[in-house]
Amino acid sequence: MFTAAWTASPQLPAEGFTPNWSREGFWRQSVRQVVRLTAGGGRLRVRLSNAYGTSAVRVAGATLGRTATGAAVEPGALRRLTFQGAAHTEIPARGQIVSDAAELAVAAGERVTVTLHFDAATGPATFHAQAFTASYRGEGDLVDHVRAEGFDAVTESWYFLSGVEVDAGRTDGIALFGDSVTDGFGSTPGTDRRWSDALAARTGRPVLNAGIGGNLLLNDSAWYGEKGVHRLRRDVLEQAGVDTLVVLHGLNDIGFSETDAQPTYKPAPVVEAEEVIAGHRELLRQARRRALRVIGCTLLPFGGSDHWGEHAAKVRHQVDAWTRCAGEYDAVVDLHRALAGPQDPDRLRASYDSGDHLHPNDEGYQVMAEAVAGLL
Repeated sequence: MFTAAWTASPQLPAEGFTPNWSREGFWRQSVRQVVRLTAGGGRLRVRLSNAYGTSAVRVAGATLGRTATGAAVEPGALRRLTFQGAAHTEIPARGQIVSDAAELAVAAGERVTVTLHFDAATGPATFHAQAFTASYRGEGDLVDHVRAEGFDAVTESWYFLSGVEVDAGRTDGIALFGDSVTDGFGSTPGTDRRWSDALAARTGRPVLNAGIGGNLLLNDSAWYGEKGVHRLRRDVLEQAGVDTLVVLHGLNDIGFSETDAQPTYKPAPVVEAEEVIAGHRELLRQARRRALRVIGCTLLPFGGSDHWGEHAAKVRHQVDAWTRCAGEYDAVVDLHRALAGPQDPDRLRASYDSGDHLHPNDEGYQVMAEAVAGLL
């Protein structure tokens, strides 16, 4: 039985926060992507998503291997991927495919490299904007190359790759669902220091990161993905081996109306606590239909950030009070109190602040993981 060991939530092609290749897509190029697994096994398969493509995408060849350094793969640890026995495949428009299983022994915490060759124009690419780790592009067919030469362009997004599964036979996976805090914004790029990474290391359980930077619980966005109440099924409930959902969501719904720095989402609706709570109840309803244990998190302190204002402060307080006291979640982690500063509980503790007063740094993400681990 296969278990999801890594995922990235698909997004509509867009400019995003940093330069990426999603709008231009690929043609006669190879894309090499590195991911860190949270479960080990002897066989692996990959999941490719064309969720936002309007035509099929041809994959001319694909490999999977154990990562060496940068774009290099360990010699002797590169495997050809097949799809229903064929070396090439098509990802249908608005669909996804799963490769055949490849024999490669990996341990939890190891990184693997997936390389895809596109010999025909893909058009705009379904992607995940914020990877916080490097992906590489080279001209021509480089899928069998173990060396880094030829991969001369770098970005920090993932393209078409939405999951890696291993034959672990585990059913104790944890999915973290939320926005940029879950995605890992503020962590050190290239070091896998998101709170999902820290939680996997702390618990020894598979942990899936279903965060999207800028995501909203209640509204869709061109840059920030489908609203949380719609994407939960695809990004969490359909993943293999998950039995626990951890929800940290709603901060952007509350805070976007306070900031002038969101050019793709203006005017942002001014939401009330009752609307955010209704969104959480919809997540709970969907998750319980799949018999998941659901843990709710209070929102992190964000005083002093561009999301802060009088209305946001009021709504945040009301939503957190409901999360703590309503008894609707199976368990509650009070991340607000865990990360609050000693002098001002509405602000992140300085030692946990990445610098924008909104996102934690590596130390703050470790504290979040420890707080959740205590309830597992």
